[in-house]
Amino acid sequence: PVGPYNQAVAVSGQLLFVSGQIALDPATGALVGEGDVVAQTEQVIANLKAILVAAGASLDHVVKTSVFLKDMNDFGTVNEVYAKYFGGDEAPARACVEVARLPKDVSVEIECIAAL
Repeated sequence: PVGPYNQAVAVSGQLLFVSGQIALDPATGALVGEGDVVAQTEQVIANLKAILVAAGASLDHVVKTSVFLKDMNDFGTVNEVYAKYFGGDEAPARACVEVARLPKDVSVEIECIAAL
């Protein structure tokens, strides 16, 4: 983690709140895809997936995501990657907001809530 928080918190064994993930390689802590929003989004979703799996869930259990972008001009590109993992009629609810800055100056951060 970049700060003092848990990667995820389960509530009553029913919901899993996953902290915002940025494009860090969990093995090394190194930033993945500096300046490449596609590579960053792929790594962010891989990080979310790993946390979900560790809690006994999967991306299919996600009911809500919040996407934070440093530049809303990346919205379409991030959507293309996002749709590979969260597409179709069962896509989770979502919010997407542009922010002034993200940790380590990444381009994208995503948090999620999953039903267990």
